Amino acid sequence: MAHPVREEEAGVHTCFTTPDGYISIIVLNLAFNREYNRVKMPKVKAEKKSRQHQEVKNQGIMFNTGIGQHILKNPLVVNGIIEKAALRPTDVVLEVGPGTGNMTVKLLEKAKKVVACELDGRLVAELQKRVQCTPMQTKLQILVGDVLKTDLPFFDVCVANLPYQISSPFVFKLLLHRPFFRCAVLMFQREFAMRLVAKPGDKLYCRLSINTQLLARVDHLMKVGKNNFRPPPKVESSVVRIEPKNPPPPVNFQEWDGLVRIAFVRKNKTLNAAFKSTAVEQLLEKNYRIHCSVHNVEVPADFSISKKIESVLQQADFSEKRARSMDIDDFMVLLHAFNSAGIHFS
Repeated sequence: MAHPVREEEAGVHTCFTTPDGYISIIVLNLAFNREYNRVKMPKVKAEKKSRQHQEVKNQGIMFNTGIGQHILKNPLVVNGIIEKAALRPTDVVLEVGPGTGNMTVKLLEKAKKVVACELDGRLVAELQKRVQCTPMQTKLQILVGDVLKTDLPFFDVCVANLPYQISSPFVFKLLLHRPFFRCAVLMFQREFAMRLVAKPGDKLYCRLSINTQLLARVDHLMKVGKNNFRPPPKVESSVVRIEPKNPPPPVNFQEWDGLVRIAFVRKNKTLNAAFKSTAVEQLLEKNYRIHCSVHNVEVPADFSISKKIESVLQQADFSEKRARSMDIDDFMVLLHAFNSAGIHFS
């Protein structure tokens, strides 16, 4: 006896067939429906919603990573940085790279005044909107432009999530700034931060390390993963605290840096080898002759700068020493030895 078959969603037509055939058609039809649903109706993933910067995203601001725009979005990291800065209610704070103001608004709650230096006019507008018609508006001053080309105002504390490409020049702009500030809490690329705190004998110990540590106390505070930023940078980051030495060490920094520069060109070479470069000898001979001329000292006709340098290194017992293992005191002694012999580096 024939049995009717129901019309199914997959398009099998109503028909009459035997019980065996009926069962076969239904099984085939159900299998077809499962395949149809799997291929034609994929699950739609819910859009990932960010708790941070939603308003900025809606307004269509695209961050420019080419100038180092990586906005710190994790409030725990922001709070940690501000805590390490140990702000006082009377402090004037310099913030470099305020971005959309995540850290700025928290600084304004703690400090007397915040001077924010920002290059991007779009972000300046966002920052102004964020404090507009609030009690914080009168406490915020915005400097628009490149911080390296800007005359820095007086400040007590500097807090910055820096564009990483200006890290080195900005550190030395800070350390040579007068009047002295109390401290700076700065975000750097991880490797750069580790160079700042490296000690003699460390793999990363370099000219940057010893120059910074000559002028300041430097401490590594925390590591910050790339996912704490929007958009995330390609490298990991670290936060460093810098406290300038006040009073500064009794040394001419240009002289000091000239010596350190020569020594660290090849930090694994002995100093005797480092000073045998033709360019180095020409520079030091020129400086020596200027020094002699100023002080009315006659230069012998058979004068040899290479022998003079070798003599200074031997007498100070530095011929076989290497820059990689020399500390600040070692370079102080060596600089004094060269200067006493009339050899200068600036």
